[in-house]
Amino acid sequence: MRSHLMPRMEDILNLPVQDPPCAEFSAAHINWKKVEGGRQGGDDIALIPFSRVDDFVKGESTNAECPASFRIESRRKRPEGSISKPRVDGYLEYTLYWCSYGPEDYRDSESGLGDSSNNKPASGKGSRPGRRHMMRGCLCHFTVKRLYTRPFLALIIYNQRKHVDKTGAPCHGILDRDAVGTRAMYAPRISEELRQKVMSMLYVGISLDNIIQHHMEVVQNHGGPHNRDDFLTRNDVRNMERVIRNSSHMLLDNDECSVKAWMQRHQKHVFFFQANSGSEPFILGIQTDWQLQQMLHYGHNGSIASHSTFGSKKLKYPLCSLLVFDSSRNAIPVAWVITSSSIGQGIHKWMGILVERIQTKDPRWRPNAFLVDDPSIEIGVIREVFQCRVLLCLWHVRRAWMRSLLKKCCNLDVQREMFKHLGQILYCTKNRPIIVDAIQEFMQIFVDQCAFMNYFRRRWLPSIELWVNGIKTLPMASQEPNAAIESYHLRLKTKLFNELYANHWPRVDWLIHILTTEIHSFYWLEQYIIETGYFENMRDESFTTNSWYRALHIPESDVLLDEQNLQLAKVISQTDRTLAYTIWNPGSEFCICDCPWSRLGNLCKHAIKVAILCKSRQVARPLLSAQVYRQALLTLLQNPPDDPLVLDHAILHVSRLQQDIKSLEDLSNSGLLQPLPPETNAQMVDNIPIFPRLH
Repeated sequence: MRSHLMPRMEDILNLPVQDPPCAEFSAAHINWKKVEGGRQGGDDIALIPFSRVDDFVKGESTNAECPASFRIESRRKRPEGSISKPRVDGYLEYTLYWCSYGPEDYRDSESGLGDSSNNKPASGKGSRPGRRHMMRGCLCHFTVKRLYTRPFLALIIYNQRKHVDKTGAPCHGILDRDAVGTRAMYAPRISEELRQKVMSMLYVGISLDNIIQHHMEVVQNHGGPHNRDDFLTRNDVRNMERVIRNSSHMLLDNDECSVKAWMQRHQKHVFFFQANSGSEPFILGIQTDWQLQQMLHYGHNGSIASHSTFGSKKLKYPLCSLLVFDSSRNAIPVAWVITSSSIGQGIHKWMGILVERIQTKDPRWRPNAFLVDDPSIEIGVIREVFQCRVLLCLWHVRRAWMRSLLKKCCNLDVQREMFKHLGQILYCTKNRPIIVDAIQEFMQIFVDQCAFMNYFRRRWLPSIELWVNGIKTLPMASQEPNAAIESYHLRLKTKLFNELYANHWPRVDWLIHILTTEIHSFYWLEQYIIETGYFENMRDESFTTNSWYRALHIPESDVLLDEQNLQLAKVISQTDRTLAYTIWNPGSEFCICDCPWSRLGNLCKHAIKVAILCKSRQVARPLLSAQVYRQALLTLLQNPPDDPLVLDHAILHVSRLQQDIKSLEDLSNSGLLQPLPPETNAQMVDNIPIFPRLH
C-alpha cells in the first residue's frame, strides 16, 4: 500500500502550491513531500509559483549554518506546442542549481585535478580552474522545472538538501571544523546586493581606493567579518571596473536586436515586453531589484506618480517613469516603461503585471494615491489595479505654458496677466460653450502676442477641453509632489540630454543602458547617503532637495504678504538679505516670481512658501476644482440614483469619498486661487457639473 506521505510523480499536480509571504524564502519555509518511485524516487518535491523561483534561490543561499551561492549547472528549454502528450512533470524549462562549493573537491589536491571519484554531472559546464579554491565536494543541489501543462508553476525537486561531501560530513560553513576562520565558512562569492552596491559606486565615480577604505570601515564598525561580503578584495572591485570599462550599450548593430540581447542578459530586470509589430506597439517595462525594494518601502501607504512621455521630441521612443517619494519628499524612479505609442494606450497590458510582481513580495502592499500627469490615461484601469484614489498633476501644463511665455513674450506685465488668464481657463467649471468663450476672450485680449497664440493653438487648443474635464472629475495633487516630479524631470533632462549623447538618442539600447547604469546608480547613491551618512561629499548639491523642501526652510518672517491686497507678495532672499523677490498672483499655481529659478520656467521655493502661507492664514479661497468636486459629491449624496444596484455601488464609493471631503483642499493644491468676483460665484452654483462616473 502506498503511503499518504509518498506521492508518485503523477500525483504532483494535486500538491498544494506554496507561496510563503516573506520576500525571500528557503526550504525551511516549505512543506516537502518525498516522491515514490521513478527517476526522482526518494527526493523531496514541492510546488511554488514560477515567479518566485529567484526568491527561493536567494533564500537558500542565506542558510545560517552553510551559507552558499547556487549556480546554474545546466539549463534546457522547450517551446510551447513541441510535445503532444507531455508527462505530468514535463517541463518548458529545466534548471539544475548546484552549490558553488561543489561537486568537485580540491581540498586535498594541489594539482587541481580533484577527486576523480567525485566528478560533477556530465551535463555540467567545463572545468572551472578559477574556482578550485572553493571546490569542497558539496553535493547539495536541486532541480527546478517550469511545468509544461501549468507554466505558472515550478516543481522543485531537491535531490540533496544537506551541504555535505560524499562521506556525508559537512564540507563548508560553521559545522565544518576545517572551514573555521576561512572564507569557506561563508558564501563562495559576494552577494548580488554588494555587487550592485560596488557597481553603483563605480558608476558615480568613486575610486577603487575609496571603495575599499569605505568597505573596511563598514566591516570594522560591525565588529569584523560576519559573511563572505566582508572579505571584499581589491581584485573583486577591479573585476567589476573591468566589466564597466568593457561594457557598451550597443550589443549589436541593429537596435532592435541589441535590445533583445540586453533583455536576455538581464531577464530579472524586465517585468514586461511586447515586440513592435504591425498591430502592437513596442513596450518594455524595466524594474531592478533595488527599485522593487524602494517601491515596496515607499509605495506602501504612500503615493505612486506617473511621469509620462519624457523625451517624445528627442528620443526614439518616449519614456514613462513611475515614481515614489522618500522621507525628504524627493522622487525616486521605481520602474521605467519605454513604448512606441502613447503611454495611455498600453497601460492595461503592463500595469497589472507590475502590481502582481510587487504583491508577490508583499500581498498587503497598497498605495494611498496614484498621481497622473495626463488626463487621457485610462483612470479606470489605474483604480482597478492599484485600488486607490487617482489625482491629477498640473506641473507639466504649468511648466510648458510658463516656459513658452518666457520665450515668446518679453513684457513681464503681459506675461503675468496671460499666465493668470490661462489658469482661469484651465479651472473653468462651465459647460462647453462657456469654455470656448473664455478661450476666445483670452485670444482677443492678447491678440498681439502672435508667437504664443500660434503655439497655444497648435499645441494646447486640441486638448484643453480634456484637461478642463480632468480637473472637474479628479482632485488635484498638491504642490509638494508637483515640485518633486519637476525636480526629477530636470535631473533626467540633465543626465540624458547632454549633447555628448546626441548621436545615441535615436537608439533604445542606449536609453536602457544609461537608465540602468548611471541614472540608477545616481539614485542608489542618494538613498545610501541618506541611510548611512557616508559619502556626503559626493552629493549633487543642485539636486539635494526640491523646491518644496527648500520652501519649508524659509522663515515666515521673510515673507511680506498684505492680506488685504493679494495682488503681489515679496520674499526676502536667503542668500542676499538686501534682495527681495516679487510674486504676482500669490497663492495660485499660476503665479509668477521674478527669481532666477522661476524665470527659467521652474516651480520656485518662493512661490511655494507664499502658497503655504496663504493656505495656513486662509486668506484665499480653495481651488475651484475642490469646490466643484465637493459640491458634486454632496449633490449625489442628497439625490441618490433609483437603480438599487447603482445605489449600492455609489454608496460604497461615495461613503469613502465623503470621509475625504475635509482633506480635499490638501489633496487639491497648496497654492490657492484668488477670490472670484461675486457674479462668478453665483454662476458657479448654477452650473455644477454632473458627478464623475464611478468606477
